[in-house]
Amino acid sequence: MEERWRQPINGEFLKIENSHQWIWFSISEIWCRVIQRTAQNMQIKIQGGHNAMADKTLAAVTTDILKTELREFDIPDIAEDAGLLELEAAGICGSDWGSYQRNKTPRIMGHENVGRVVKLGRLAERNWDLKVGDRIALEEYMPCGQCDICRTGDFRLCPQTETRGPAGTWMRYGSSPVDLEHGLWGGYSRFMYLHPRSVIHRVKEGVPAHHLAMAIPMSNGVQWTEYDAGLRMGQTVLIQGPGQQGLAAVLAASKLGAERIIVSGLTRDAARLEVAKKFGAHDIIDVEKEDLIEKVYDLTNGKGVDAAMDLAGGPDTLVNAIRAVKKTGTAVFATGGNIENFPANDMRSKRVTLRAVRGHSYQAVETAIRLISSGDYPLDLMATHQFALDEVDLAVRSIGGEGVEGAIHVSIIPSKEVAA
Repeated sequence: MEERWRQPINGEFLKIENSHQWIWFSISEIWCRVIQRTAQNMQIKIQGGHNAMADKTLAAVTTDILKTELREFDIPDIAEDAGLLELEAAGICGSDWGSYQRNKTPRIMGHENVGRVVKLGRLAERNWDLKVGDRIALEEYMPCGQCDICRTGDFRLCPQTETRGPAGTWMRYGSSPVDLEHGLWGGYSRFMYLHPRSVIHRVKEGVPAHHLAMAIPMSNGVQWTEYDAGLRMGQTVLIQGPGQQGLAAVLAASKLGAERIIVSGLTRDAARLEVAKKFGAHDIIDVEKEDLIEKVYDLTNGKGVDAAMDLAGGPDTLVNAIRAVKKTGTAVFATGGNIENFPANDMRSKRVTLRAVRGHSYQAVETAIRLISSGDYPLDLMATHQFALDEVDLAVRSIGGEGVEGAIHVSIIPSKEVAA
């Protein structure tokens, strides 16, 4: 028999001198590789924990308008460029209440998600620079990454993650239907699929999950205040609406060093207006008791504010934003609707910049996560309630003012025990 050389898995070359040695070596090498693969699988199980190896997950499915039920789903196989997230918390956005009242599509809601990676494909590990056990927050978007919108950095408007497009043409966490592949596209579940197009942010250990679940509304406040309104140190701002995003805008304005932060709301918003003061607002205005425009000009020595933000979406709030802003100032609005008697002459005479705002950039989310993780703010004043998976209906209704009182931002904690 001719001489043959083999390299076993330990890296050493061995000389094979006869057929008996060749057979013995081949069987030994195969056995070693079986043992090695078994050890690797055991290591994955150790890293991922018991839940990572579960074959089912519980999720709250929105089945119709104002209806939710618990269902079990199979844990899908994980593609090479994908992963699996074990949810720690999933925040409930103000927009979820509107969707819950209008959208009949069966889906797992929840697009403000934070959790821990429990499974990861080989390519995903490389592409995302992640490993099993890493803690991350997700944006709601799943952009294509290839179109001109994505390539210029505004991927929130990518047609493939834009919910205003035709059904079946887009994907988005908290909105994609349960009949799309495995269905695990929302945070009101114990596990969620990490699509290859996920937009991922690393988050620190030790930061409360229900605080990190506010990263999306907080990033909207950052985006609209800093990047869209262009607020700078020493300037003045009017923020209309002390909801999740209005309070986030207060934090952003305070962090930017605004000289005067004015927040307005209704009489029923009294508790939220007090939270705004604790977040850095200098003045609060109850528009049902005081004339907003008169008060703003009084507080700014007759000049008006550098930036006015309509985050309330009331019948007069955009008009008031334009009227409250100073010459060459900026007014931003985050809600739609038709406006009667639009003050075009006021806008033109003062050369006001009017900007529609929607969503957030990657950098705004990074900034929001840093704000949350700093520990500098009393965020429990905003993160008011946490619910289990079997309480999703109550939680969403609470955001809409029909559930528990005093809710501002609430989260689903999927690990919380559900009722038998």
